[in-house]
Amino acid sequence: MSVQTTPHLNFRGDARQALEFYQSVFGGHLVINTYADFGMPAEIPGADKVVFGLVAAENGFRIMGYDIPGQTEGGIAGGGSTHRENNTTITDQALFVSISSPTLDELRGYWDALAVDATIVEPLAASAWSAGFGMLTDRFGVTWSVSVVAE
Repeated sequence: MSVQTTPHLNFRGDARQALEFYQSVFGGHLVINTYADFGMPAEIPGADKVVFGLVAAENGFRIMGYDIPGQTEGGIAGGGSTHRENNTTITDQALFVSISSPTLDELRGYWDALAVDATIVEPLAASAWSAGFGMLTDRFGVTWSVSVVAE
């Protein structure tokens, strides 16, 4: 028996844009269902927002997203921030999304794409525990922790 864990991110109105962005970074299949698709009258505000969203790629990447009803200010719910101070990561965010790859070249491709309009918390570079480690907060407020993990 195996268990698959998939992060499910709750957004404040821009789940579609976030999921489309993550598909552009990681590839795979994108599923977007709106509240209207599940029966909400199309004329009601928010009917076009995402009630179920999924990116699933053959490389193993999976992420889900959802728009909280009535929320329109954008970004991930809960917000918060993450930064480095005195060689320590300081955060009040509830979660990070962590990805790993067996090679720095593969990881750098994902990093470079995620870094567009992102805030770099810690640049992607060799660390004491990995041939490559970095952290960034993307334009949707999601903080990513990336690392090379040898197979």
